[in-house]
Amino acid sequence: MTPEQQARMADKVTLIDEIAQRARVLPVIVINDEREILPMADALAAGGLTCLEVTLRSKFGLKAIELLREQRPNLTVGAGTVLDRHMFAAVEAAGAQFVVTPGATQDMLEAGVESALPLLPGIATASEIMMGYALGYRRFKLFPAEICGGAAAIQAFGGPFGDVRFCPTGGVNVGNLKAYMSLPNVMCVGGTWMLDKAWIKAGEWDKVEQSSREAVALF
Repeated sequence: MTPEQQARMADKVTLIDEIAQRARVLPVIVINDEREILPMADALAAGGLTCLEVTLRSKFGLKAIELLREQRPNLTVGAGTVLDRHMFAAVEAAGAQFVVTPGATQDMLEAGVESALPLLPGIATASEIMMGYALGYRRFKLFPAEICGGAAAIQAFGGPFGDVRFCPTGGVNVGNLKAYMSLPNVMCVGGTWMLDKAWIKAGEWDKVEQSSREAVALF
């Protein structure tokens, strides 16, 4: 890496830390109906969750990012489930403010170095952390967290990777939230429990707001 790239990566670590400090709980959003986009985001924000990870797991993901960046500038909107360079370029064009991947490949890690956007790569092993570490990454998403060892795994990673911090996602819920957040190398958590499918289908946005508020109140 060039000194310029190293400096840029250090700046992006700082950006991710700033996002995590605001987020603490990062809602992982799947949009199944375009009409859900604004009321869902408004309910989350009303409950105190203003940093959102909009995934590309549905055809509405890019539209949601574009719409939220245009109509809800007070929110911090990232893109999740970004799998390749084409998707990375698409979310960048849509206005995403950060990018999250479920795993780490050399190509995607290099794309993150080249981009101005901060990338939070998904990892499940020490080897993947080391791949990212060599390119200046110091912040990772552990996914799927509960299957990969949960809080115990993150605690163990703290030994060899003392300057690395994590956002565990996958199986995180109100029952294990505090176990994760009690660890010094956990910066925030990602989850979907505040977005119960039945609530969304019924348009019960007050329940989304209340669940979000309860999550925020834990910190």
